[in-house]
Parts: sequence; C-alpha cells; structure tokens
Amino acid sequence: MNTPIRVVVWNEFRHEQTHPVVKELYPDGMHQAIAKSLSSQEGFSVSTATLDEPEHGLTEARIAETDALIWWAHIAHHEVNDEVVDRVQKAVLGGMGLIVLHSGHFSKIFKRLMGTSCALKWREAGEKERLWNVAPFHPITQGIGDYFELPQTEMYGEPFGIPEPDQTIFLSWFEGGEVFRSGCAWQRGQGKVFYFRPGHETYPIYYNENVLRVIANAVRWAYQPVKIADPSACPNIKTPLEPLKTDK
Repeated sequence: MNTPIRVVVWNEFRHEQTHPVVKELYPDGMHQAIAKSLSSQEGFSVSTATLDEPEHGLTEARIAETDALIWWAHIAHHEVNDEVVDRVQKAVLGGMGLIVLHSGHFSKIFKRLMGTSCALKWREAGEKERLWNVAPFHPITQGIGDYFELPQTEMYGEPFGIPEPDQTIFLSWFEGGEVFRSGCAWQRGQGKVFYFRPGHETYPIYYNENVLRVIANAVRWAYQPVKIADPSACPNIKTPLEPLKTDK
C-alpha cells in the first residue's frame, strides 16, 4: 500500500467565529470543510491547524511530518509569528508543498516566497466568475473541463503583483469584466507552490466540486518535490574543473 500524503490544512479561523454568514456556511471552519473533502479520498492523511493554537499549530515536529501545507488567511496576516514563517519557508525550500488559497496572497509566507507585493484589485459584489483551464494537460487540472463557473464570488483583478509564474494554470473572467491569473505554479528550492484564487469566506466556495478537485490535485502535484542540490548550500569550490592560468 502506498504511503498516504500527509496534509495540514491551515486556517486563521477568525471569520467563522465572528461573522454570522461565515459561521452559518462553515460552522466548523473552512479548514474543516477542505479537510473533510480530502479525507474522503484515498491517499491522504489529513489534519488541521489554526492561528490561535500554540505556534499556530505549526511546530517543528508538525512541519517535519507534513508533505503539503494548505494555507487560508485574510484578516490576521500580521499575527503570524515570523519564526513560524521562517520554519515554513525552510520546509518549502526543502521539498514541502504549499498551496495558498484566496486572500492568502497577502500572507507573510506567500509574500516571502514570491519576493513581491502580491497586491491586486478586488471588488465584493457577488458576481459570476468563469475559470478557464489554460493548462489542460497539467496534473492540477485533471478532471476539470475547459472551464468551470462560480455563480457568486469576490472579484480579484489584474495587475497581480507576483513574479511571472512557472506556469499559469487558470485564468478567470468576472462578470464585471476583469480578468485574473487564478491558478499559478512556482518552484521554490525543492518545493512546489500553487496559488489558487477561489475561496471568499461569505460564499460556499469550499463545497464546490471543482474547487475541491483542484485543491486535491494540487496537493498530489506538490507532493512530488523537485530533486536538486541542497538549496541552502553555498560551497567554496577551491579546486576548479580546468587549470587556471593563475595556478602555479
């Protein structure tokens, strides 16, 4: 039997405790809705963590036992301890997968790994979103057709202040006319990072079959680390491959 992929679904878990609409939609939290979907499928060993747990639920031991980390955040990015961000960054560079959802684009860890503002345009008007699958042969889009739609969502619009993705997976069109790179993939060190836009808390996004399929596919994709030399190494190569003219 294959070893299951060890997944941690991380969530601030603040909106669900303070916002009546969100609390009704996700009484146990968005993280639990995602975890429930993943747990119903073969090949995943799923647990959750939240902001208010000690060390945000992401201790050294917990990270060491994580193959892929899913991150949802919005109103409390500033409350995430920098030591935990350092820990997650080190794990990603060493091969742990990271899937950043929706407003996690402004999280400390995503901005750290991107090295850019990660800023964007937004509008909350409950408009339709059509997500075009622009990478139909990518592992993340398996089981997704040419596009899928969300009947009501928050708009994110370009320009999106990210470095050019290694691959753009989804491109969104919104009812108001804006477009957005809604699925983007990067390699950072030996780890893989995927940003996926859908997930505004006041809409039932994390019950949508296609959204949950993409997240599961992204976890499987991110589980395969890129095998390269130690990304933290900085060796002093004293012996050149070819003789130097200055050698005596």
